[in-house]
Amino acid sequence: MRDSYDVVVVGAGGAGMAAALAAAKRGLDTVVIEKSGYFGGSTARSGGGVWIPGNYALAAAGQADPAEESKRYLDSIVGDVVPKLRRDTFIDRGPEVMEFIRDHTPVRFQWVPEYADYHPEAPGGRARGRSVEPVPMDARFLGEELQHLHPPYTKAPANLIVTQADYRKLHLGFRTFRGPLVMLKVGVLRLLHMVLGRKMYAMGNALCIGLRQGLVDAGVPVRYDTELTELLVEDDRVTGVRVRHDGEESVIHARHGVILGSGGFEKNTELREKYLPTPTSAEWSTAAPANTGGGILAGVAAGASVDLMEEAWWGPTIPLPRGPWFCLSERNLPGAIMVNGAGERFMNEALPYVEATHAIYDGEATGVSHVPCWMVFDQRYRNRYLFAGLGGRQPFPKSWLASGVIVKASTLESLAERIDVPADRLRATTERFNGFAASGVDEDFHRGESAYDKYYSDRTVKPNPSLHAIDQAPFYAAKIVPGDLGTKGGLVTDERARVLRADGSAIPGLYAAGNASAAVMGRTYAGPGATIGPAMVFGYLAAEDIASNSQES
Repeated sequence: MRDSYDVVVVGAGGAGMAAALAAAKRGLDTVVIEKSGYFGGSTARSGGGVWIPGNYALAAAGQADPAEESKRYLDSIVGDVVPKLRRDTFIDRGPEVMEFIRDHTPVRFQWVPEYADYHPEAPGGRARGRSVEPVPMDARFLGEELQHLHPPYTKAPANLIVTQADYRKLHLGFRTFRGPLVMLKVGVLRLLHMVLGRKMYAMGNALCIGLRQGLVDAGVPVRYDTELTELLVEDDRVTGVRVRHDGEESVIHARHGVILGSGGFEKNTELREKYLPTPTSAEWSTAAPANTGGGILAGVAAGASVDLMEEAWWGPTIPLPRGPWFCLSERNLPGAIMVNGAGERFMNEALPYVEATHAIYDGEATGVSHVPCWMVFDQRYRNRYLFAGLGGRQPFPKSWLASGVIVKASTLESLAERIDVPADRLRATTERFNGFAASGVDEDFHRGESAYDKYYSDRTVKPNPSLHAIDQAPFYAAKIVPGDLGTKGGLVTDERARVLRADGSAIPGLYAAGNASAAVMGRTYAGPGATIGPAMVFGYLAAEDIASNSQES
């Protein structure tokens, strides 16, 4: 194998593949090294949403807005945690990156209708949303390389294609006519795809398949099962990488630059316990198993500074026996609450997932533990809605009940006993919530007032689509822990994705994007896809800077 390239990209996820494609299209001889045997990383396991304001798909849907509005939004929710120049650069250059991906890959994006920004009432926020998702695609063009697609977060039958827009209707089951229609559409299309021999993919899979095909067309090799062990530094400049493959170490030289797109440290127990709030567990993360922070550690060893290491792309998570379930729509639906160890509500359950998990961890400072907390609901709720992939009325698997992650009881008092919370407090909490459901006003936490709260709600429920009484036995409780989609802290970078030292100077030849870098979103989350959007944008900008410097030299 060759041992020298213009650019070495570490990681074949969304950030790394976007960076490698941008480098190749600028005439740079590029290689991608990937620790696992798969391409796609956490991006492939995701919903595939992309939050990049002003892009072509939003414009086509009549949803484009002035860049100044989205900048005002990030100013209000992120603030000075991240330099304004870096935030503004993301907004200014994002549409260009989306057009680049459209022009050089099979990926096409479409607006996710009405999927609100996560803080739509903040200055510059949009209730109708700025999120787009990949159009489903037939991936037969990728041939044998398709076997390297990262395994999914949850298994689904072949060719069963559900977009984010579809899921919003499906999770309501038969509560509206749209749910059955989407079920019918999905089923008919699956049969059609099977008859025609198609290999259809959607969401994060579609995005990563398209990027991988872009690399194939550009002649960029991906070296699988090749782990970064060290950055090579000569005369204060990063000049390549030391890697391990099949137990043997070797060196790959980078004439112009190394781009780290290697993900976060969410699967590294030692780093989690060092930096993240506790309690914590790598088993609670839905991210790619190979994400153990190798790129971040290599960057630190080369002199890089880190930031936001205590943060993650958090989300309340159900630790099911088969693996963690990122609890998204379940919390927003009416007829369920979350209670702590005292049997009391402690937040608006429909909060965006990062903020919801912040609220969970806030309990550790009050002396009343919220870890684990419990999502309490009744049989009416179970009959009506999709829950952790199960259809309404579908019985919970025996393994879920046996594990204690799902608890069932005939009364609230017996449920309280089984989840070890005070029975009188759980009863009082539930009755108070039921009163709010009747009035339509959550006097304690204002659930249902934000446009985001309403997205995954049940609009057939009146007067507040996020609130319904919990009073139909039997009752259930689902264990909730502070999980994540990946860590948010990493190497400090500037608006050109250059990795910085503690004194603010750039390390020549070293760049980072995605979760290997400290997030441009700071401690919050702008909207659906605000992980993947910046990852691709700053991967692209890293390649641009390398190309510019290579021409000058």
